[in-house]
Amino acid sequence: MSSNPSSSTINESILRQAALAKKASRALAVLTPESKKRVLLAMAESLAASSADIVFHNEIDVEAARQSGLSPALIERLVLDIPRVQGMVKALQEISAQKDPIGEVLEQWTRPNGLQIEKVRVPLGVIAMIYESRPNVTVDAAALCLQSGNAVLLRGGSEAINSNRAIITALSKALAAQSVPEGSVQLLDDTSREGVLELIRLPQLIDLVIARGSEEMILHIMKNATVPVLGHGKGVCHIYIDEKADMDMAVKIAMNAKVQRPGVCNAVETLLIHQSVAKTFLPRIAADYKQAGVEMRGDEAVCALIPAAIAATEEDWHTEYSDLIISLHIVPSVSEAIAHIHRYGSGHTDAIITQDAAIANQFLLNVDSAAVLHNTSTRMHDGSVFGLGAEIGISTRKLHARGTMGARELTSTKYIVHGTGQIRS
Repeated sequence: MSSNPSSSTINESILRQAALAKKASRALAVLTPESKKRVLLAMAESLAASSADIVFHNEIDVEAARQSGLSPALIERLVLDIPRVQGMVKALQEISAQKDPIGEVLEQWTRPNGLQIEKVRVPLGVIAMIYESRPNVTVDAAALCLQSGNAVLLRGGSEAINSNRAIITALSKALAAQSVPEGSVQLLDDTSREGVLELIRLPQLIDLVIARGSEEMILHIMKNATVPVLGHGKGVCHIYIDEKADMDMAVKIAMNAKVQRPGVCNAVETLLIHQSVAKTFLPRIAADYKQAGVEMRGDEAVCALIPAAIAATEEDWHTEYSDLIISLHIVPSVSEAIAHIHRYGSGHTDAIITQDAAIANQFLLNVDSAAVLHNTSTRMHDGSVFGLGAEIGISTRKLHARGTMGARELTSTKYIVHGTGQIRS
């Protein structure tokens, strides 16, 4: 299939794949937990056997990304080496070991007239996953959708098309061998903007769109979709260094949150430092950041303490750098730190470093983000860290799910009612 087919071809191919997914979703909804476990383990085995082929095709994508001038941090998100493929295999194995969410009875009660009512967890149906870079998302989305009884249409970015095709080839072998319904997991080869518009306007076939990528892409989808959209929002993440912070801990966490993987959405973008510890903390973190190649942008007070820092602009406080760049701002109190986060943050992940339980509690209760952390790195807001095995995204929306999303977040509910002949009077 061409990456940029004509409008008529886009419509025909996407309609065909969406209809196939809808049909498959009916069968997936009633798969037994044992069947799902068997399929997921087969997917893991096939992925492991295809590791070398996946890495080979990923190298083609990475070289093309370098030639096109993609930033090193964004290229890092694209790279798949053998250890990362092994991590994807492990994620499949971990998901297979989880409790099946489908059929879970959330509530049950009996009415005075004898009606027995249950509220039961069920699949959503068909999920369209639209994402950029990070080909590991292909595996995570396929596995989590299967575990939650959903069919999935995967639309990755053009920069990862060879990697995604190699991954889907490996997964498809396992799905076919396990007699999983055709259309359960499909990769859309069409990576055009027009193709996305076709996909997100099929409410009769698709139940949910999950958008994971740039802010521009997510806003474009939300603006044009007629299918409900769950956005993996941008990560303007903060860490507040309180006056009662352990300085060794604060430096270690601030380094990890920025440097370990700067291109991911839960990397820290702004450090807020209490004025009473600024003279102690800033020279220490500045020395470590300078050694790691981090560009520092600060307010006037920060620049006075860190000669290497450049003056921050108003835009910096709003920016998700996805790179080795960080903004630094000195604040007089935890209240001012919270106010700054609410003004400039994206509601993704924010953290406080303090030994004062009361101050920590004030921050945790008042900061309105999908995850609020105490004395740990923002990088810890992650599906594998939370014990979910993998995540399909981190939602900054408040409906239908918020924060890191595993299999349970890809479900809805329905009522099952048992009667003995009751009628409405």
